[in-house]
Amino acid sequence: MDSAHVQDDLVEVLFTEKQIQDRLQEMADQIAADYEGRDLLLVGILRGAVMVMADLARALPRHCEMDWIAISSYGSGTKSSGVVRLLKDLDTDITNRHVLVVDEIIDTGLTLSWLVNSLGGRNAASVEIATLLRKPEALTMPVEPRYVGWDIPNEFVVGYGLDYRERYRNLRDIGTLAPHVYS
Repeated sequence: MDSAHVQDDLVEVLFTEKQIQDRLQEMADQIAADYEGRDLLLVGILRGAVMVMADLARALPRHCEMDWIAISSYGSGTKSSGVVRLLKDLDTDITNRHVLVVDEIIDTGLTLSWLVNSLGGRNAASVEIATLLRKPEALTMPVEPRYVGWDIPNEFVVGYGLDYRERYRNLRDIGTLAPHVYS
C-alpha cells in the first residue's frame, strides 16, 4: 500500500520505501563484515519485524539462517502495557550460535531487554540487536542495539511492519500516525 492511500491518516512520511531499502542495504553490508567467518542466525520478532527481516536477509551477501519469536508488551493500544508475554518461542537451538535479533522498532526497550536476557540464558555465543528504528526519548530499559537504522522522535509511527490495531503494516513507507486515528 502506498502512503497516498492513507494520506489523511498520516501527519507526515518520515521514510520512503527507497530510503528504507537503502538503509537496510547499508546495515546488511555492515552486518556481513562484522560476522565474517561466523554462522549467523537472524531471529525476527513477529509480527512487526517481518518486512525488516525479509528485506535485511535479502540484502545480506551471505548465507544466514532465520527463525521467529513472538512476544508482546502492547496489546491493541499505542503504549506498552509493561508486561512481556511469550506468544511463540524459537524452533532453533541457539547454543553456541551467533544470534542477531531483528526488530522494526525499539520503543521503551522492555520487550527487547527481556528477550536479550532470555536468549543470553540459552548459551548463545552472542546476542546482538538490529533495529530499523529507535526512540531514544521513550527508552525505560537499557537496550543497546548494535545496528540502528534511524533514531526517531517519541511519536506513534506506522508502516513497513509497524501497525495500529493490525492496520498499516503493509504501508511501504513509515509515517507518523495522525492523532485523530487513535484518539
